[in-house]
Amino acid sequence: MSLQDKWIFQDNLSEDRAFSVRESLRNAIIDRRLAPGTKLSEAEVGELFDVSRTVVRSALQMLAFEGLIKTERNRGAFVSNPTPEEARQVFAARRMIEPGIVLSAVERLTEPDLTLFQQHLEDEERHLNARGPAARRAEIKASGDFHLLLAKVAGNAILQKFMDELVARSSLVIALYGGSGISSCGHNEHHGILDALRNRDAATASALMLHHIDHIEADLDLRLREGLALKDALGL
Repeated sequence: MSLQDKWIFQDNLSEDRAFSVRESLRNAIIDRRLAPGTKLSEAEVGELFDVSRTVVRSALQMLAFEGLIKTERNRGAFVSNPTPEEARQVFAARRMIEPGIVLSAVERLTEPDLTLFQQHLEDEERHLNARGPAARRAEIKASGDFHLLLAKVAGNAILQKFMDELVARSSLVIALYGGSGISSCGHNEHHGILDALRNRDAATASALMLHHIDHIEADLDLRLREGLALKDALGL
């Protein structure tokens, strides 16, 4: 193996390790084993996973990009702790943007798009019928993907980028503070929105979307919770 090949091998190995650390931390955050505001010490995470600080730093950067953690200069990394006001602003922004996305989607919707939406709802239902933390993560992601698919069909690249961020922030808030009954109701509401899209009924689809967003926000419980210590939350 040449020196260049060794460097490439080491880089790939470090990347794989960073991704593995990121997945473990991400799951602990979304499963609510790590409470908002928990400090993620590079030294402690590195020791728990037996990896270098460089690997830990890469994993934390990935989590920060997703909005799951925040880094503060001279203080370190912490599990993101959206305030009630930040959560309200996220859903207020969605109420402003998504009815317009629905209107554009109705105008551009094709039969292949409708087929894709139907397949997506079938995937949502499979996640809904599953149990356990992994299933909950899949439910939240699938629910967000429905809205991202609408934004894609609407055909406005700028709005699509806005929705990427809003859905990511919403998913974090829902994972941390959402009630247990949200998934089933949300899935049924997606069906109603799709029916209105299929009928080219933009007014009904927009109204249903607003009701859906209101329902998601109303289900949030923003009271503070006690979390586990980092080691216990990760099961290490």
